[in-house]
Amino acid sequence: MTTRWGILGPGRIAHTFAADLALLPDAELVATGSRSLERAEAFAAEHGGAAYGSYEELVADERVDALYVASPHGVHVEHVRLALEAGRPVLCEKPLTLRATDAEALFAEARERGVLLMEAMWTACHPVVRELARAVAAGEYGAPRQLHAELGFVVATRASDDSDRLLDPALGAGALLDMGIYPLTFAHLLLGEAEELRGTAVLADSGIDLDVVVAGRYPGGAVATLGASMTSWSSRRAELATDTGRLVVEDFHHPTSVTWTPHDGSPVTVEGSEPVIGRGYSHEAVEFARCLDEGLLESPLVPHAQTLTLLRHMDDLRAQVGVRYPGED
Repeated sequence: MTTRWGILGPGRIAHTFAADLALLPDAELVATGSRSLERAEAFAAEHGGAAYGSYEELVADERVDALYVASPHGVHVEHVRLALEAGRPVLCEKPLTLRATDAEALFAEARERGVLLMEAMWTACHPVVRELARAVAAGEYGAPRQLHAELGFVVATRASDDSDRLLDPALGAGALLDMGIYPLTFAHLLLGEAEELRGTAVLADSGIDLDVVVAGRYPGGAVATLGASMTSWSSRRAELATDTGRLVVEDFHHPTSVTWTPHDGSPVTVEGSEPVIGRGYSHEAVEFARCLDEGLLESPLVPHAQTLTLLRHMDDLRAQVGVRYPGED
């Protein structure tokens, strides 16, 4: 079956998602909604489908089988709830919400309404990461001991609308929620649920975190150092040292392969379980469509429990470094 998609919020990430969606033979973009009809029309002219000047019109479109919410995470609760009330299955950009309690409420509402809701954590659906996580869990590279992953870029060089989103506390700005969620998720997928996380950060005058570093302890005695930055260009590199060698992902944010170097041997390239389509966002769309076809209310690759665990970790880390969003005590 062809899954007919609607996109709520035609921002930068939505353009990337739509471009990847176009590479899938069983997916079609049928509508885009924005608070600005002009922006929706410009997006539709580039990617196809109808254009709506309100989110209400978008979710009311009966042709939409699946809705991708790409608005800033500070307004995800409002937009996901709007979609759920209309009975629309939702793939919502990460983080699903600013805090775990809000995500709990959305998941409860989705279950009550019998509607599929999935966080768009595309890393967990990426074939290279999935194969790596499988092999590590199977012990094929020895016992994991130390992991490092970092992600960062200079926000001032981004497009103005994206910079606003990344710097505005009301929209959930900050390095942890926007970039830090990726190394946290990567560590979670490879090592399991963290037993302890300790963070330190540099805050802006507005109170948001500009740079954050996290030290973590994981099951089996593994440890990790994880970094996120809005002020510097990181390597985007991830490494996992085991008792038998070292795994290196040169760009874990958009991986194409992994290099395994045994302590007593030569480097070997490890490919994914299947070819990477486009920039990799297509795989979360494929997983969502599969869950929709099978009548599932949550994805096994991005289960509700995983989303909530990582949000609780970030709640705790924000409390440690002193980041509060409007309306929080």
